[in-house]
Amino acid sequence: MTPLEKINQDITAAMKAKDAERLSTLRMMKTALKNKELEKDKDSTLSEAEAIKVLQSLLKQRRDSIEQYTNAGRQELADKETAEMKIIEEYLPAAMDEAAIGQIVESVIAETGASSPAQMGVVMKATMAKLAGQTVDGKLVSAIVKVKLGG
Repeated sequence: MTPLEKINQDITAAMKAKDAERLSTLRMMKTALKNKELEKDKDSTLSEAEAIKVLQSLLKQRRDSIEQYTNAGRQELADKETAEMKIIEEYLPAAMDEAAIGQIVESVIAETGASSPAQMGVVMKATMAKLAGQTVDGKLVSAIVKVKLGG
């Protein structure tokens, strides 16, 4: 079952349960996926990897919004975004933990021969390529790379 099919089923369930918050988030996710399909090609469907990428970008938008709302003192909006994030995360693979990311970063550093913070871009690019399709926070990866390179 594709992510879009699962979302469609869950939209029906949310309507029957009269869960307005969940329904709103699911519709937003469906719209983002449909827009990406249209952008790609009218007659094609998104692969699972492409759908995951779209959902990850929605998740990143929520993280950024939460940070902005928290800094502006708008906790009620930050809470709404947090609730949406939890729903989106249900459709993504489980997030990698810091230790697993750290091991991948170490292997990339060994492969590239990077030894200073000046080479962070090279390490980040290679690390993110290895983590493609995984649910990871880019800021966390960046922080781990900085620590490992002594920055």
